[in-house]
This record gives sequence, structure tokens and C-alpha cells, in this order.
Amino acid sequence: MTADDVLDSRYSWVRLLLTLAVAAVGNVGIWAVVVIMPALQAEFAIDRADASLPYTMTMIGFAFGNVVVGRIVDRFGITVALLVATGFLGIGYAATAIASHVLLVYALHILIGIGTGACFGPLLADISHWFSKRRGIAVALVASGNYIAGAFWPMVLSGILSASGWRGVYGALAIIVVVTLVPLGLALRRRVPAATMAHSDALSAARRRSVDLSLVTLRNLLAVAGIGCCVAMSMPQVHMVSLAVDLGCAPVVGAQILSVMLIGGVISRIIFGAVADTLGGVRTLLIGSTLQCFALALYLPFDGVVSGLFVVSFVFGLSQGGIVPSYAVIVREYFPAREAGTMIGFILMATIFGMALGGWMSGYIRDVAGSYDMAFLNGIAFNVLNMVIMLLILSKTRTPRQRAVGMPAPVQVP
Repeated sequence: MTADDVLDSRYSWVRLLLTLAVAAVGNVGIWAVVVIMPALQAEFAIDRADASLPYTMTMIGFAFGNVVVGRIVDRFGITVALLVATGFLGIGYAATAIASHVLLVYALHILIGIGTGACFGPLLADISHWFSKRRGIAVALVASGNYIAGAFWPMVLSGILSASGWRGVYGALAIIVVVTLVPLGLALRRRVPAATMAHSDALSAARRRSVDLSLVTLRNLLAVAGIGCCVAMSMPQVHMVSLAVDLGCAPVVGAQILSVMLIGGVISRIIFGAVADTLGGVRTLLIGSTLQCFALALYLPFDGVVSGLFVVSFVFGLSQGGIVPSYAVIVREYFPAREAGTMIGFILMATIFGMALGGWMSGYIRDVAGSYDMAFLNGIAFNVLNMVIMLLILSKTRTPRQRAVGMPAPVQVP
């Protein structure tokens, strides 16, 4: 079987749909904690920064899960990784539902984060092996599972929250993830043929010669850029429900605004995936980061009218959805295929640390300043850091003509 028989094949698209379903269910943990944050704050009588810590713990576990599970995927395939992660999720949700102390809630969210981590970066790495011409759109579609989860689950979980409290939410999730993820994980047992992996390695090796940066330097720059963009991204995503509550709305209204934002993110990821197939990962990421910076600025003059918050949040979703998938596309463009799970996991770990740091920082800034305005400015500053790094990488990238004649990379971005 040749690479052409495997890459972008009918089976590749079927596998993509199954993988998307895994992502849509497995990523619920990121959004569940956002929905229950006000209820958790009320039950344990803690401030907003402390109520944000379960999200931070989830993202720390998520980051760790992306790296460790990425290594498992590289060696044993995605099915083994998903079955282990499902066990973590089932135990984590069930134990949190009966936890009697807030410190135990914090600790258990690390376990939930590790399980959730298997349903993001490792899935992007796995699906990237099955596509070449449409890799950007395939990776973006699977990454959109995270936002599909964010658009769907907050609405569902808000209903459970109203009827059974936040503990009822986590008890229900303990059952849902096990029932759905085990059969889906078993359906993804097929592995990529060795000849296809060798073909992908040859393509990435050719692209590596176009960048006047070592792979170590490129990896580290992408990691720092990931922190920058996701500190910025975390402010609206993590604190939207809490911001709505501060404005006098019920938590369900905040969940609706978050859902609208993430629907915009799904649309954005699909569009940017197609863009990445044409322009490449670095340019696509720079475009997305620039648009995200603009959208964050729209929150600053916001006058408190809830309908306006819906509009601004939808614009934000449309602006930033393509950023994180672009990192996976960049890794597959320049790094060896057999290291895809590990390298994508490492870069996404940095983005997740950015989300965790930004989620906590925004809560802390809100507690100190009394509003979220300074938190949005903090996000804009970190976003600019990301844009500068992307411009640096482009300035070190040679065009095909420059490579042919041995010219150095331009100092300025062409």
C-alpha cells in the first residue's frame, strides 16, 4: 500500500469523524469547570482567584497529559492512550462529585486534566498522519472538537447545574465519558503504515531546510509564542460566565455567551484550516494572532449591554479559532513524523500553561482592580509577544528561490 492509498483517503475522512467525536466528548472537562465556577465559589466561600484554581489545575494536568500521552501515541497508538485517559476521567469526575474539601477538588482536577489531554494534542498528532494535501483542514476540524464541546456542553451542564448542583454535573460526566469514549477509542485501532510515515518524513525534511533556525530553537520559540497567545485567549474563555454574573446576569446567560463565542471558534478553525493548506502554518498563525489582538481590544469600550457582549464574543471566536491548530500544522511541516505526538504535545503544553496562567492571572487582576478591564489589557500585551515571535520566524524563512541560489533569509518579513 502506497502513501497515496492512505493519505487523504476515504478511510482518513471516516477516521476524522470518529476522532472529532472523541474530541467533542473528551474535552468537556475544560468547560465543565468554567460553568460551575460561581457555584464552587459560593459553596466553599472562596474568592474569584481561588475559584479559578480548579481550571488552572485542569490545564496543568491537560498540559502534562498532552506530552505524556503524546509519547504513548508515538509508541503504541491512539487507542491505548484513550483507554487509559478514559479511566482517569471516570475516576476524576466521580471522586470530585463527592469531594468534601476544596483542596481535594483542586487535586482531582489535575487528574481530570491529564485525561482530557489525551483528547486534544494526541488526537491532532494522530489525524495528521492520515492527511497530506488536506492536513490543515483535518487538524483544524479535530481541534474544533474542543470548541464544539465548549459550544454544546455548557448549555447541557447548565441545566444539570440548575437541577442537581455542581456535584450532579460531575456525577453525570463520570458516566458519560466512559460510555462514549471506550467504544470510540477501540474504533481507532488501525495504525499508519511504515511507508506512509517514511513519505511524511521526507516531506518535512525538505521543509526544514527553508528555515535558518535549529529545530531546538524553533521548538522553543513556538513554546513561548504559545504561552503568549493563550494567556490572551484565556481571559474571555475562562471568565465569560463570571463576567456575565458580575454584570448581573444568571450563569446560564454567561454559558450562552460562551457557547456563541465557541461556535465562532468552530467556524474560525475550519476557515483557518483551509488557509493553512495554502499559506502554511506560520503565516496562518500570525494572521489569527493579529485578529485575536484586535478582538480583545473590542472588549475594552464595552458598555455592559449584554446583547453587545454576545456580538463582541462572537467576533472574538471568529478571530482566534485557528491559532492553536496552526501549531500542530507547523510541527508536522518541520519536525519528523515519528516525533509528531511528542512535539505537538510539547508545544500544546506551552499553550495550555498559557491558558492556566492566564485564567488565574485574570481572576487575580479582577480581584485587585475590581473589574476585568486590566485583565483584557494584560491579554493584549501577551498577544503582542506572540505576534513578534511569528514575525521573527518568518524573517528567518527563505523562499524557494532563495534556497535555490543559496541566499540567506531576509532580515525583514517579505
